[in-house]
Amino acid sequence: MRPREPVPDYAGFARFYDRIMGDRTPEIDRLLSYISRHRPGARTLLELGCGTGALLSGLSRNFRVTGVDRSPEMLSVAARAVPGARLLQADITTVTLPYQFDVVICMFDTLNHVVTVDGWLAVFRCAHEHLSDGGLFIFDVNTTGRLRRLWDAPPYLDEFDGNVVVMTVQPGRDGLSLWETRIFQHQVDDIYKLYHERIYELGVPLAQIRAALAGRFELLEEESLDGSPVSDQSDRVFFGYRRRPDSRS
Repeated sequence: MRPREPVPDYAGFARFYDRIMGDRTPEIDRLLSYISRHRPGARTLLELGCGTGALLSGLSRNFRVTGVDRSPEMLSVAARAVPGARLLQADITTVTLPYQFDVVICMFDTLNHVVTVDGWLAVFRCAHEHLSDGGLFIFDVNTTGRLRRLWDAPPYLDEFDGNVVVMTVQPGRDGLSLWETRIFQHQVDDIYKLYHERIYELGVPLAQIRAALAGRFELLEEESLDGSPVSDQSDRVFFGYRRRPDSRS
């Protein structure tokens, strides 16, 4: 079995995450569109890998929201952003809650951060177990093609609030992609404090994802970020699945 790469704890990154990642409105609008089309009566929503709660904050006006994340630093930010949310520190591959939801989401390439195929299957089982019959499972992924293209891309550089972020992506072992994120927080004059995060991502072929979900879920939505035909060369792909009513096993 492939050794498990360390999962980032975001201890230093959490405070900067929302500022770096930007506006979540397009993702919130997409989620609301999928839900209105396929589960218009939805009232409850679970996010696997909720991070700082940026999505939950935008969705909490429409749903009773619950979030799961392994990072206490991220959850601390989420608790301030979405004070009405139920938040739980847990691993999304093993979490077990005593209730089910109308919608389960796993967004912002959270699945890619699970670095084994067995781990992805565990997340799919978790979504299945926490959905009511006919409930929606909505998620997105960075494709294998995008991750490989990023290996040859120049570093991403941005300045914000007097700070600097530099991101690079390079091949890691066993086909993983390694995101090196360095944030230089301005202290005074020319002095900066460095926060360094090493984030591994696994790309899984889209056909393998579809096959893994086919028995328990019905595919409803499949879109690329820019609306072009979906393939393993797309940048980011969004999926919407319905839990099959007869799939309790």
